[in-house]
Amino acid sequence: MSSKPLLIRGGHLVDPRNQRDEVVDVFLSDGKVKEIGKALHPGTGVEVYDATGKIVTPGLIDMHVHLREPGQEEKETIATGTAAAAMGGFTAVACMPNTEPALDNVSQIQFVLMKARSEGHVRVYPVGAITKAQEGKELTEIGAMFRAGCVALSDDGHPVSNSNLFRRALEYAHTFGIPVIDHCEDADLFKGGVMNEGELSSRLGLKGIPRQAEYIVVARNIALCELTQAHIHLTHLSTRESIALVREAKKRGLPITADTCPHYFTLTEDAVSGYNTLAKMNPPLRMESDRLAIIEGLLDGTLDTIASDHAPHTFAQKSREFSVAPFGIIGLETTVGLLFTEMIQKNGMSITAAIRSLTEAPAKALNLPGGHLSVGALADVTVIDPKLRWDVKDFVSKSRNSPFVGRSLTGKATLTIVDGHVVMRDGHLIKNSQVN
Repeated sequence: MSSKPLLIRGGHLVDPRNQRDEVVDVFLSDGKVKEIGKALHPGTGVEVYDATGKIVTPGLIDMHVHLREPGQEEKETIATGTAAAAMGGFTAVACMPNTEPALDNVSQIQFVLMKARSEGHVRVYPVGAITKAQEGKELTEIGAMFRAGCVALSDDGHPVSNSNLFRRALEYAHTFGIPVIDHCEDADLFKGGVMNEGELSSRLGLKGIPRQAEYIVVARNIALCELTQAHIHLTHLSTRESIALVREAKKRGLPITADTCPHYFTLTEDAVSGYNTLAKMNPPLRMESDRLAIIEGLLDGTLDTIASDHAPHTFAQKSREFSVAPFGIIGLETTVGLLFTEMIQKNGMSITAAIRSLTEAPAKALNLPGGHLSVGALADVTVIDPKLRWDVKDFVSKSRNSPFVGRSLTGKATLTIVDGHVVMRDGHLIKNSQVN
C-alpha cells in the first residue's frame, strides 16, 4: 500500500549521521524522505503534523529485543511486541533467537519475517543462533540463515563457552559481513546465581553472580576479535571493568561495538531489596560505581548503543519466589523516557549523542538501511516530545514486568512512522498497512 504524503512541520531535526541539528520541515512521500527544508509547501492532498517544540529523528532502532514467538506466546508475540515498539518510538527491532524452538535455521528465520510482514507494526530483523538449539556444540548454517534474512548471530541467554567454536563463528560471520552479538557470561561462575554477588546478596541469602563472570568473557572476546578481526558486539554490559576493557580495545582499533540498557544506568542492586523479582535480570543490577561507569561509557562513546533488552514474562512467572523467578524486564515503552530523564536531564548527555545511540549507531552495527534521514532514505521517522511528563503505568506489551512502574519520566515519543505510514500517533496505535 502506498502511504499518504506527510509533512512534519517545524520540528527540531536531529540527524547525527548527516550532522543536522536545526528546525526544519520534513516531507515524506512514497515511503521515502522527499525533501527537507524551511517553510516547505509540497502542494495539496498532504497531511501536516505540527512538530513545533518536538524533536524529529530518524526512526529509532532497538537492536536487542525478545519477541518470544515462536513458542512463548503467553509472554509476547510478534504482533504485541512490535506494537510496544511502535508505542515506544521504535521503527525497527532486532529480535533475539532464544525462542522455542530457537531461530537456528532458515525456516525459523523465514517464519519470523513472514509473521512480521503480516502482523507487525514495525520492521523486524531476526538474529540467528550461533549454535544449533543454542546448545554451544555445533554451528548453525550461518550462510543459509544470512541469505534468508538474519542480520547478526547470537546465542543470547546461552553464551558460547567453547572459545574455539566461538572463533569459528566469528570467522564465518566475518565472511558474510554480519556481527556476532555476545552475551558475556562465564557459565560456570554464573551457575545458580540470581543477583549481583556482594554484601546485599549475602544479607538476602541469595546466591550471587560475581562481576568477574561478565568481564572475563569480555576479555576473551576482545582477544578473539584481535585474532579474527571480526566484528563483535558486546551486549547489555553491566560492570565498570567491562567498560574499561572495551575502551582500551577501541583505542587499539579493534572492530568492537557495545551496548548497555536503561536499567543499568538507572538502577543498582538496591532495587532487589525486598526480593523484588521485577529487578531480577541477567546480567544483574550492579553497584553504584558500575552505574556511574556505564554513564561515563555512554558520555565518552565507549558504549555505542542503548538497547532495551525487552524480555517479557507473565505475572505468574514473575510472582514466584526470587530464586526461581525468571530473569528479565520489558523496556521498549520506557527506553526513550529513561534516556531523556536519566542521561540527558540528569547527566548532561547531548541530544545528538543520545539520538545517535538509538539510530545511527545500531544501524551501523547491524548494517541496516535506516538510521538517518537523508533525502531518498526510508521514511522511518520518530517524533519525540522532550518536555512531556508521564507516569509509567500502562503497557501495550503483553507483559507488565517492569521495575519502573509508578516512576515519573520526562520525554516520550508522540509519532512513529514506518515506511511512510503513521503507526503510532499521540499514544494511539494505528494499524493501517503492511510493513515492507
